[in-house]
Amino acid sequence: MTRNTLIKNARIVNEGKIVEGDILIEDNIIKEIDTSISVKSADILVIDVEGNYVFPGMIDDQVHFREPGLTHKGDIESESRAAIAGGITSFIEMPNTNPQTTTVEKLEEKFAIAANSSYANYSFMFGGTNDNLEEILKVDPKTVAGLKLFLGSSTGNMLVDDPKVIEKIFSSTDMVISVHCEDEATIKANLAKYKEEYGDDIPMEMHPKIRSEEACYLSSSKAIELAKKTGARLHVFHLSTGKETSLFSNKIPLKDKKITAEVCVHHLMFSEEDYAKKGSHIKWNPAVKTTKDRDQLWKALLDDKIDVIATDHAPHTLEEKNNKYTSAPSGGPLVQHALMALMEAHHQGKISVEKIVEKACHNPAILFNVEKRGYIKEGYFADLVIVDPQSPWTVNKSNILYKCGWSPFEGNTFKSRITHTFVNGQLVYNNFNVLDVKAGQRLTFDR
Repeated sequence: MTRNTLIKNARIVNEGKIVEGDILIEDNIIKEIDTSISVKSADILVIDVEGNYVFPGMIDDQVHFREPGLTHKGDIESESRAAIAGGITSFIEMPNTNPQTTTVEKLEEKFAIAANSSYANYSFMFGGTNDNLEEILKVDPKTVAGLKLFLGSSTGNMLVDDPKVIEKIFSSTDMVISVHCEDEATIKANLAKYKEEYGDDIPMEMHPKIRSEEACYLSSSKAIELAKKTGARLHVFHLSTGKETSLFSNKIPLKDKKITAEVCVHHLMFSEEDYAKKGSHIKWNPAVKTTKDRDQLWKALLDDKIDVIATDHAPHTLEEKNNKYTSAPSGGPLVQHALMALMEAHHQGKISVEKIVEKACHNPAILFNVEKRGYIKEGYFADLVIVDPQSPWTVNKSNILYKCGWSPFEGNTFKSRITHTFVNGQLVYNNFNVLDVKAGQRLTFDR
Protein backbone atom coordinates (compact mmCIF):
# COMPACT_ATOMS: atom_id res chain seq x y z
CA MET A 1 0.00 0.00 0.00
CA THR A 2 1.24 3.48 -0.89
CA ARG A 3 2.33 5.53 2.08
CA ASN A 4 1.16 9.16 2.05
CA THR A 5 3.93 11.75 1.92
CA LEU A 6 4.33 15.40 2.91
CA ILE A 7 7.09 17.32 1.16
CA LYS A 8 8.05 20.36 3.29
CA ASN A 9 9.93 23.57 2.47
CA ALA A 10 10.08 23.06 -1.29
CA ARG A 11 10.85 25.53 -4.02
CA ILE A 12 8.10 24.35 -6.39
CA VAL A 13 8.90 24.98 -10.07
CA ASN A 14 5.69 25.05 -12.09
CA GLU A 15 4.10 27.08 -14.90
CA GLY A 16 6.86 29.66 -15.14
CA LYS A 17 7.11 30.38 -11.40
CA ILE A 18 9.06 29.24 -8.36
CA VAL A 19 6.84 29.15 -5.27
CA GLU A 20 7.91 28.17 -1.76
CA GLY A 21 5.56 25.72 -0.08
CA ASP A 22 4.57 22.19 0.89
CA ILE A 23 3.06 19.35 -1.15
CA LEU A 24 0.81 16.64 0.30
CA ILE A 25 0.64 13.36 -1.61
CA GLU A 26 -2.24 10.98 -0.89
CA ASP A 27 -2.29 7.63 -2.65
CA ASN A 28 -1.02 8.44 -6.16
CA ILE A 29 -2.33 12.02 -6.34
CA ILE A 30 -1.14 15.50 -5.36
CA LYS A 31 -3.79 16.19 -2.73
CA GLU A 32 -2.79 19.67 -1.54
CA ILE A 33 -0.27 22.43 -2.29
CA ASP A 34 0.02 25.26 0.25
CA THR A 35 2.51 27.58 1.91
CA SER A 36 2.48 25.37 5.00
CA ILE A 37 0.73 22.03 5.54
CA SER A 38 0.72 20.41 8.99
CA VAL A 39 1.07 16.68 9.59
CA LYS A 40 -2.37 15.22 10.36
CA SER A 41 -1.39 11.57 10.82
CA ALA A 42 1.54 9.62 12.24
CA ASP A 43 1.47 7.43 9.15
CA ILE A 44 2.65 10.23 6.83
CA LEU A 45 6.24 10.19 5.58
CA VAL A 46 7.61 13.72 5.98
CA ILE A 47 10.49 14.82 3.75
CA ASP A 48 11.97 18.23 4.50
CA VAL A 49 13.66 19.27 1.27
CA GLU A 50 15.22 22.35 2.87
CA GLY A 51 14.66 24.75 0.03
CA ASN A 52 15.60 22.41 -2.81
CA TYR A 53 13.66 22.46 -6.06
CA VAL A 54 10.67 20.23 -6.73
CA PHE A 55 10.04 19.67 -10.45
CA PRO A 56 7.24 17.74 -12.13
CA GLY A 57 8.64 14.44 -13.40
CA MET A 58 10.12 14.77 -16.87
CA ILE A 59 8.20 13.26 -19.78
CA ASP A 60 10.72 11.98 -22.32
CA ASP A 61 8.98 11.76 -25.68
CA GLN A 62 11.70 9.75 -27.42
CA VAL A 63 13.55 6.74 -26.02
CA HIS A 64 14.78 3.40 -27.36
CA PHE A 65 14.70 0.86 -24.52
CA ARG A 66 15.57 -2.05 -26.87
CA GLU A 67 12.92 -4.54 -25.80
CA PRO A 68 11.99 -6.91 -27.37
CA GLY A 69 14.84 -8.38 -29.35
CA LEU A 70 17.82 -6.14 -28.56
CA THR A 71 17.95 -6.65 -24.82
CA HIS A 72 21.73 -7.14 -24.60
CA LYS A 73 21.85 -3.33 -25.00
CA GLY A 74 19.06 -2.46 -22.58
CA ASP A 75 15.51 -3.41 -21.64
CA ILE A 76 12.41 -1.71 -20.28
CA GLU A 77 13.28 -2.66 -16.71
CA SER A 78 16.94 -1.56 -16.74
CA GLU A 79 16.45 1.66 -18.69
CA SER A 80 13.31 2.79 -16.85
CA ARG A 81 15.27 2.26 -13.64
CA ALA A 82 17.98 4.59 -14.96
CA ALA A 83 15.25 7.02 -16.08
CA ILE A 84 13.74 7.48 -12.61
CA ALA A 85 17.24 8.02 -11.20
CA GLY A 86 17.47 10.82 -13.78
CA GLY A 87 14.13 12.42 -12.92
CA ILE A 88 12.28 11.04 -15.96
CA THR A 89 9.00 9.64 -14.63
CA SER A 90 7.27 9.00 -17.98
CA PHE A 91 8.67 7.85 -21.31
CA ILE A 92 7.47 7.26 -24.85
CA GLU A 93 9.39 4.43 -26.50
CA MET A 94 10.11 3.95 -30.21
CA PRO A 95 8.99 1.14 -32.54
CA ASN A 96 12.34 0.00 -34.00
CA THR A 97 12.74 -3.05 -31.77
CA ASN A 98 12.85 -6.65 -32.98
CA PRO A 99 10.16 -7.45 -33.95
CA GLN A 100 9.18 -3.91 -34.85
CA THR A 101 6.07 -2.34 -33.37
CA THR A 102 4.16 -2.10 -36.64
CA THR A 103 1.06 -4.16 -35.80
CA VAL A 104 -1.47 -3.62 -33.02
CA GLU A 105 -0.65 -7.11 -31.72
CA LYS A 106 3.08 -6.29 -31.34
CA LEU A 107 2.20 -2.96 -29.72
CA GLU A 108 0.07 -4.64 -27.05
CA GLU A 109 2.84 -7.18 -26.40
CA LYS A 110 5.13 -4.25 -25.54
CA PHE A 111 2.53 -2.76 -23.21
CA ALA A 112 2.31 -6.14 -21.44
CA ILE A 113 6.11 -6.19 -20.92
CA ALA A 114 6.07 -2.64 -19.52
CA ALA A 115 3.14 -3.40 -17.19
CA ASN A 116 5.31 -6.06 -15.51
CA SER A 117 8.69 -4.37 -15.55
CA SER A 118 8.61 -0.57 -15.84
CA TYR A 119 9.71 1.68 -12.98
CA ALA A 120 8.37 4.73 -14.87
CA ASN A 121 5.09 5.55 -16.63
CA TYR A 122 5.12 4.38 -20.21
CA SER A 123 3.69 4.61 -23.66
CA PHE A 124 4.85 3.59 -27.10
CA MET A 125 4.93 4.97 -30.62
CA PHE A 126 3.35 2.88 -33.33
CA GLY A 127 5.67 2.43 -36.31
CA GLY A 128 4.69 3.33 -39.85
CA THR A 129 6.12 1.43 -42.83
CA ASN A 130 5.67 1.48 -46.60
CA ASP A 131 2.87 -1.09 -46.30
CA ASN A 132 1.04 -1.00 -42.94
CA LEU A 133 -1.56 1.75 -43.37
CA GLU A 134 -4.39 -0.66 -42.45
CA GLU A 135 -2.71 -1.36 -39.10
CA ILE A 136 -2.13 2.37 -38.48
CA LEU A 137 -5.87 2.98 -38.88
CA LYS A 138 -6.64 0.36 -36.19
CA VAL A 139 -4.68 2.23 -33.50
CA ASP A 140 -6.75 3.91 -30.78
CA PRO A 141 -5.27 7.44 -30.31
CA LYS A 142 -6.56 7.59 -26.70
CA THR A 143 -4.29 4.72 -25.64
CA VAL A 144 -1.12 5.28 -27.71
CA ALA A 145 1.27 8.25 -27.78
CA GLY A 146 1.39 8.59 -31.56
CA LEU A 147 2.89 7.43 -34.83
CA LYS A 148 6.59 7.33 -35.69
CA LEU A 149 7.95 7.50 -39.22
CA PHE A 150 11.62 7.13 -40.10
CA LEU A 151 12.22 9.35 -43.12
CA GLY A 152 15.97 8.68 -42.86
CA SER A 153 18.19 5.62 -42.87
CA SER A 154 18.69 5.40 -39.13
CA THR A 155 16.86 2.15 -38.67
CA GLY A 156 17.20 -0.13 -41.66
CA ASN A 157 13.96 -1.57 -42.97
CA MET A 158 11.69 0.83 -41.07
CA LEU A 159 12.61 3.51 -43.60
CA VAL A 160 9.44 4.97 -45.16
CA ASP A 161 10.61 6.22 -48.54
CA ASP A 162 7.61 6.01 -50.85
CA PRO A 163 6.29 9.60 -51.29
CA LYS A 164 2.76 8.36 -52.08
CA VAL A 165 2.67 6.25 -48.91
CA ILE A 166 3.95 9.16 -46.79
CA GLU A 167 1.26 11.46 -48.17
CA LYS A 168 -1.43 8.81 -47.62
CA ILE A 169 -0.35 8.35 -43.97
CA PHE A 170 -0.24 12.13 -43.41
CA SER A 171 -3.76 12.43 -44.86
CA SER A 172 -5.26 9.46 -42.99
CA THR A 173 -4.58 9.95 -39.28
CA ASP A 174 -5.24 12.58 -36.61
CA MET A 175 -2.50 11.16 -34.39
CA VAL A 176 0.68 13.12 -33.75
CA ILE A 177 3.09 11.96 -36.47
CA SER A 178 6.65 12.11 -35.16
CA VAL A 179 9.36 11.96 -37.80
CA HIS A 180 13.07 11.30 -38.04
CA CYS A 181 14.18 13.56 -40.90
CA GLU A 182 17.35 12.85 -42.85
CA ASP A 183 17.48 12.51 -46.63
CA GLU A 184 18.57 9.00 -47.56
CA ALA A 185 19.99 9.78 -51.02
CA THR A 186 22.14 12.63 -49.69
CA ILE A 187 23.57 10.47 -46.89
CA LYS A 188 24.34 7.57 -49.26
CA ALA A 189 26.19 9.86 -51.67
CA ASN A 190 28.19 11.45 -48.85
CA LEU A 191 29.05 8.07 -47.32
CA ALA A 192 30.25 6.72 -50.69
CA LYS A 193 32.54 9.74 -51.10
CA TYR A 194 34.18 9.31 -47.67
CA LYS A 195 34.44 5.52 -48.01
CA GLU A 196 36.37 6.04 -51.22
CA GLU A 197 38.78 8.27 -49.31
CA TYR A 198 39.10 6.36 -46.02
CA GLY A 199 37.64 2.87 -46.47
CA ASP A 200 35.69 1.69 -43.39
CA ASP A 201 37.87 3.63 -40.96
CA ILE A 202 36.34 7.05 -41.62
CA PRO A 203 37.30 9.56 -38.87
CA MET A 204 34.35 10.09 -36.50
CA GLU A 205 34.51 13.86 -37.05
CA MET A 206 33.30 13.24 -40.62
CA HIS A 207 29.94 12.02 -39.25
CA PRO A 208 28.29 15.49 -39.48
CA LYS A 209 29.59 15.84 -43.03
CA ILE A 210 28.07 12.49 -44.02
CA ARG A 211 24.79 13.04 -42.16
CA SER A 212 24.93 16.66 -43.18
CA GLU A 213 22.96 19.85 -42.64
CA GLU A 214 21.69 19.46 -46.20
CA ALA A 215 20.40 15.91 -45.51
CA CYS A 216 18.50 17.14 -42.46
CA TYR A 217 17.06 20.31 -43.97
CA LEU A 218 15.99 18.64 -47.21
CA SER A 219 14.01 15.98 -45.34
CA SER A 220 12.47 18.17 -42.60
CA SER A 221 11.45 20.92 -45.03
CA LYS A 222 9.72 18.32 -47.26
CA ALA A 223 7.89 16.80 -44.27
CA ILE A 224 6.69 20.24 -43.16
CA GLU A 225 5.54 21.13 -46.66
CA LEU A 226 3.53 17.90 -46.80
CA ALA A 227 2.05 18.50 -43.33
CA LYS A 228 0.87 21.94 -44.42
CA LYS A 229 -0.64 20.46 -47.58
CA THR A 230 -2.47 17.61 -45.79
CA GLY A 231 -3.23 19.28 -42.43
CA ALA A 232 -1.35 16.52 -40.58
CA ARG A 233 -0.22 17.02 -36.98
CA LEU A 234 3.56 16.82 -37.38
CA HIS A 235 6.27 16.66 -34.70
CA VAL A 236 9.87 16.77 -35.96
CA PHE A 237 12.23 14.84 -33.71
CA HIS A 238 15.81 15.76 -32.75
CA LEU A 239 16.62 18.94 -34.68
CA SER A 240 20.39 19.15 -35.10
CA THR A 241 20.96 22.17 -37.34
CA GLY A 242 20.45 25.89 -37.00
CA LYS A 243 19.10 26.03 -40.53
CA GLU A 244 16.13 23.81 -39.66
CA THR A 245 15.02 26.11 -36.85
CA SER A 246 13.85 28.63 -39.46
CA LEU A 247 11.11 26.15 -40.44
CA PHE A 248 9.28 26.53 -37.10
CA SER A 249 7.18 29.28 -35.57
CA ASN A 250 6.71 30.79 -32.11
CA LYS A 251 3.73 32.94 -33.10
CA ILE A 252 1.00 30.81 -31.53
CA PRO A 253 0.75 28.80 -28.28
CA LEU A 254 1.94 25.19 -28.37
CA LYS A 255 -1.58 23.81 -27.87
CA ASP A 256 -2.61 25.42 -31.19
CA LYS A 257 0.44 24.40 -33.24
CA LYS A 258 0.07 21.80 -35.99
CA ILE A 259 3.84 21.61 -36.59
CA THR A 260 6.21 21.25 -33.62
CA ALA A 261 9.85 20.46 -32.95
CA GLU A 262 12.06 18.71 -30.42
CA VAL A 263 15.72 19.08 -29.55
CA CYS A 264 17.72 16.42 -27.72
CA VAL A 265 20.13 16.91 -24.86
CA HIS A 266 23.19 15.75 -26.84
CA HIS A 267 22.64 18.34 -29.57
CA LEU A 268 22.54 21.02 -26.85
CA MET A 269 25.58 19.73 -24.94
CA PHE A 270 28.09 18.54 -27.54
CA SER A 271 29.55 19.88 -30.79
CA GLU A 272 31.88 18.64 -33.53
CA GLU A 273 34.82 19.71 -31.35
CA ASP A 274 34.02 16.77 -29.02
CA TYR A 275 34.53 14.01 -31.62
CA ALA A 276 38.32 14.10 -31.13
CA LYS A 277 37.95 13.10 -27.47
CA LYS A 278 34.68 11.15 -27.38
CA GLY A 279 34.65 9.51 -30.82
CA SER A 280 31.79 7.06 -31.41
CA HIS A 281 30.40 7.77 -27.92
CA ILE A 282 28.81 10.90 -29.40
CA LYS A 283 27.93 9.32 -32.75
CA TRP A 284 24.19 9.88 -33.07
CA ASN A 285 21.75 10.14 -35.96
CA PRO A 286 21.23 12.96 -36.76
CA ALA A 287 24.84 13.90 -36.09
CA VAL A 288 26.12 16.32 -33.47
CA LYS A 289 27.14 19.27 -35.65
CA THR A 290 28.93 22.63 -35.29
CA THR A 291 29.14 24.96 -32.29
CA LYS A 292 27.17 27.46 -34.42
CA ASP A 293 24.39 24.88 -34.89
CA ARG A 294 24.39 24.21 -31.14
CA ASP A 295 24.12 27.93 -30.37
CA GLN A 296 21.23 28.33 -32.84
CA LEU A 297 19.42 25.34 -31.32
CA TRP A 298 19.69 26.95 -27.88
CA LYS A 299 18.36 30.23 -29.29
CA ALA A 300 15.39 28.52 -30.99
CA LEU A 301 14.63 26.57 -27.80
CA LEU A 302 14.57 29.72 -25.67
CA ASP A 303 12.58 31.59 -28.38
CA ASP A 304 9.92 28.81 -28.37
CA LYS A 305 10.48 27.78 -31.98
CA ILE A 306 11.57 24.44 -30.47
CA ASP A 307 8.92 23.09 -28.12
CA VAL A 308 10.34 20.06 -26.32
CA ILE A 309 13.61 18.73 -24.89
CA ALA A 310 14.06 14.92 -25.04
CA THR A 311 16.89 12.38 -24.90
CA ASP A 312 16.61 9.95 -27.83
CA HIS A 313 18.16 7.52 -25.31
CA ALA A 314 19.54 4.68 -27.47
CA PRO A 315 22.04 2.40 -25.74
CA HIS A 316 24.60 0.18 -27.45
CA THR A 317 27.29 -1.94 -25.80
CA LEU A 318 30.85 -0.61 -25.60
CA GLU A 319 31.93 -3.54 -27.76
CA GLU A 320 29.54 -2.37 -30.49
CA LYS A 321 30.51 1.29 -30.07
CA ASN A 322 34.26 0.61 -30.24
CA ASN A 323 34.13 -0.48 -33.88
CA LYS A 324 35.34 1.46 -36.91
CA TYR A 325 33.08 4.22 -38.24
CA THR A 326 31.00 2.14 -40.67
CA SER A 327 30.36 -0.60 -38.07
CA ALA A 328 29.90 1.51 -34.93
CA PRO A 329 26.16 2.01 -34.38
CA SER A 330 24.69 5.48 -33.76
CA GLY A 331 23.04 6.34 -30.45
CA GLY A 332 23.90 6.54 -26.78
CA PRO A 333 22.40 6.30 -23.28
CA LEU A 334 21.09 9.54 -21.75
CA VAL A 335 18.03 9.18 -19.48
CA GLN A 336 19.98 9.07 -16.20
CA HIS A 337 21.99 12.23 -16.90
CA ALA A 338 19.82 14.45 -19.12
CA LEU A 339 18.24 16.55 -16.37
CA MET A 340 21.57 17.02 -14.59
CA ALA A 341 23.16 18.13 -17.89
CA LEU A 342 20.34 20.68 -18.30
CA MET A 343 20.91 21.84 -14.72
CA GLU A 344 24.58 22.30 -15.60
CA ALA A 345 23.47 24.55 -18.49
CA HIS A 346 21.33 26.40 -15.95
CA HIS A 347 24.37 26.96 -13.70
CA GLN A 348 26.19 28.33 -16.78
CA GLY A 349 23.39 30.88 -17.28
CA LYS A 350 22.03 29.31 -20.50
CA ILE A 351 18.54 28.40 -19.28
CA SER A 352 16.30 29.00 -16.26
CA VAL A 353 14.90 26.15 -14.17
CA GLU A 354 11.42 27.38 -15.13
CA LYS A 355 12.29 26.94 -18.81
CA ILE A 356 13.73 23.46 -18.24
CA VAL A 357 10.43 22.45 -16.61
CA GLU A 358 8.41 24.03 -19.42
CA LYS A 359 10.32 22.20 -22.17
CA ALA A 360 10.88 18.82 -20.48
CA CYS A 361 7.72 18.44 -18.37
CA HIS A 362 4.84 20.78 -19.34
CA ASN A 363 5.27 20.84 -23.11
CA PRO A 364 5.45 17.08 -23.76
CA ALA A 365 2.21 16.80 -21.75
CA ILE A 366 0.57 19.50 -23.91
CA LEU A 367 1.94 18.18 -27.19
CA PHE A 368 0.79 14.59 -26.64
CA ASN A 369 -2.32 15.44 -24.54
CA VAL A 370 -1.00 13.36 -21.63
CA GLU A 371 -3.63 13.16 -18.93
CA LYS A 372 -2.86 14.67 -15.50
CA ARG A 373 0.94 14.61 -15.72
CA GLY A 374 3.73 17.08 -16.43
CA TYR A 375 2.59 19.67 -13.86
CA ILE A 376 2.53 20.13 -10.10
CA LYS A 377 -1.20 20.64 -9.59
CA GLU A 378 -3.76 19.41 -7.08
CA GLY A 379 -5.55 16.38 -8.54
CA TYR A 380 -2.64 15.46 -10.83
CA PHE A 381 -0.62 12.26 -10.50
CA ALA A 382 2.23 12.73 -8.02
CA ASP A 383 5.18 12.36 -10.41
CA LEU A 384 7.75 14.57 -8.69
CA VAL A 385 11.51 15.09 -8.68
CA ILE A 386 13.49 16.79 -5.91
CA VAL A 387 16.65 18.49 -7.17
CA ASP A 388 19.45 19.75 -4.93
CA PRO A 389 21.16 22.44 -7.05
CA GLN A 390 24.35 22.47 -4.95
CA SER A 391 25.44 18.90 -4.29
CA PRO A 392 28.24 17.94 -6.72
CA TRP A 393 28.86 14.37 -7.88
CA THR A 394 30.86 12.77 -10.66
CA VAL A 395 29.55 10.31 -13.25
CA ASN A 396 31.57 7.09 -13.16
CA LYS A 397 31.19 3.36 -13.82
CA SER A 398 30.08 2.68 -10.23
CA ASN A 399 26.98 4.92 -10.42
CA ILE A 400 25.91 4.40 -14.04
CA LEU A 401 22.64 2.42 -14.16
CA TYR A 402 22.33 1.76 -17.90
CA LYS A 403 22.59 -1.90 -18.86
CA CYS A 404 25.29 -0.94 -21.38
CA GLY A 405 27.41 0.39 -18.50
CA TRP A 406 28.76 3.62 -20.02
CA SER A 407 27.76 7.25 -20.53
CA PRO A 408 28.92 10.07 -22.81
CA PHE A 409 29.05 12.13 -19.59
CA GLU A 410 31.50 9.76 -17.84
CA GLY A 411 34.02 11.80 -15.87
CA ASN A 412 31.75 14.88 -15.77
CA THR A 413 31.08 16.46 -12.38
CA PHE A 414 27.54 17.81 -12.12
CA LYS A 415 26.83 20.56 -9.57
CA SER A 416 23.23 19.36 -9.03
CA ARG A 417 21.82 16.01 -8.08
CA ILE A 418 18.44 14.37 -7.80
CA THR A 419 17.70 13.40 -4.21
CA HIS A 420 14.21 11.86 -4.59
CA THR A 421 11.89 10.73 -7.37
CA PHE A 422 8.18 9.93 -6.93
CA VAL A 423 6.15 8.00 -9.51
CA ASN A 424 2.39 7.94 -8.91
CA GLY A 425 2.92 9.02 -5.31
CA GLN A 426 5.43 6.30 -4.50
CA LEU A 427 9.01 7.08 -3.54
CA VAL A 428 11.04 5.14 -6.11
CA TYR A 429 14.47 6.78 -5.86
CA ASN A 430 16.22 8.13 -2.77
CA ASN A 431 19.76 9.57 -2.74
CA PHE A 432 21.51 7.32 -5.27
CA ASN A 433 19.35 4.32 -4.35
CA VAL A 434 16.70 2.98 -6.71
CA LEU A 435 14.02 1.39 -4.56
CA ASP A 436 12.51 -1.88 -5.69
CA VAL A 437 9.17 -0.25 -6.45
CA LYS A 438 7.74 -0.56 -9.95
CA ALA A 439 5.10 2.14 -9.76
CA GLY A 440 4.86 2.95 -13.49
CA GLN A 441 1.45 3.11 -15.15
CA ARG A 442 0.35 3.19 -18.77
CA LEU A 443 -0.02 6.81 -19.92
CA THR A 444 -3.47 7.88 -21.07
CA PHE A 445 -4.25 10.66 -23.51
CA ASP A 446 -7.00 13.26 -23.50
CA ARG A 447 -8.02 13.12 -27.14
